[in-house]
Amino acid sequence: MKYCSNCLMPETKPDLAFDQNGKCSACVAFEQRNSINWDSREKELYEIFKKFKQNLHWDCVVPVSGGKDSTFQVLKVLEYGLKPLCVTSTTCDLSDLGRKNIENIKSFGVDYIEFTSNKKIRKKLNKIGLEEIGDIAWPEHVGIFTIPVIAAVKFNIPLIVWGENSQNEYGGPLSKINNNILDRSWLEEFGGLLGLRVTDLHNAYGIEKKDLLPYIYPSDEELKKANITGIFLGHYIEWDGSKNAEIASLNGFKSYNTIVEGTATPYENLDNYQHGIHDYFKYIKYGFSRATDQVCMAIRRKKITRKDGIDIIRKYDGKYPNIYLGKKLEDIIKEIGIDKNHFDNICDQFTNKKLFKLDNKKKPLKDKDGNLIPLFEIE
Repeated sequence: MKYCSNCLMPETKPDLAFDQNGKCSACVAFEQRNSINWDSREKELYEIFKKFKQNLHWDCVVPVSGGKDSTFQVLKVLEYGLKPLCVTSTTCDLSDLGRKNIENIKSFGVDYIEFTSNKKIRKKLNKIGLEEIGDIAWPEHVGIFTIPVIAAVKFNIPLIVWGENSQNEYGGPLSKINNNILDRSWLEEFGGLLGLRVTDLHNAYGIEKKDLLPYIYPSDEELKKANITGIFLGHYIEWDGSKNAEIASLNGFKSYNTIVEGTATPYENLDNYQHGIHDYFKYIKYGFSRATDQVCMAIRRKKITRKDGIDIIRKYDGKYPNIYLGKKLEDIIKEIGIDKNHFDNICDQFTNKKLFKLDNKKKPLKDKDGNLIPLFEIE
């Protein structure tokens, strides 16, 4: 297994590239930030906001989950004097902490729309996503990109202010790392579709097209008519998730009371009880998960050493999701009609046999806590 020579990102990450020195594309992109004139970038942002500022109307749509980053996004646009319409595509299994953080953003004095899609359909999509592509969060990850855009079109608000470009922060194709806009092509490549498209759901599973409206991106004609522009805030200001968490916490955001299961921090993935399952499937497919992502970002920012990062990853990454934010696995999956035996069979189906030890029947070996046993030592 090849790992980045600077951080600890493995070669199994989709779309990750390494340079001649063994550095991953995320590290290369981060180092390039040192040559960016951030004062100039922020002036660009100011000019964009000035251009889109309107009288007697919302100036922009801000997609929000209630998390640390979207809390920071709202605070930032308010700092610039904009009147945002905040839009949330409610998560599949909203946590108590997630609800508190959504209500906290509302307390900032903003107009706010929460969109909750048909829960019966959504549970079907959770189950289909888990069984077919190993992603219980498929409807959430599509909805967070479609619902804000639908709202922008419906209310004729041309500017959408997104947070980070994940391809820059976590590593992706070099051609996409420096994008400052989110458009249809970005959504189709990175916006959570994972090969399962809305047309598949209608044709193969008999779900009515009307029930899938929340997951359909507006047409090019609709986008052009509303003159929609979506920008990444992280292109114009230095983006740092841990600093965003600090600023959000000073403004009412609540973290978890300990390290969140499967992660290395107490402040990420707090809104949805299904996140633990989603992150676990990332681990069984690619051999790394959320804790590795967080550790790599901390290494790039020189907040921890690479050696310390190895210890953190070994301690937290890829653990079997028996519980998440205090909710038991059995209770989480019961809501979508799956029992633990079926869940474990799905896990075995999606486990990458090249990354984990197998028994003589080619089934994944597990320790006493149900955790997979890696074939490779992180180094």
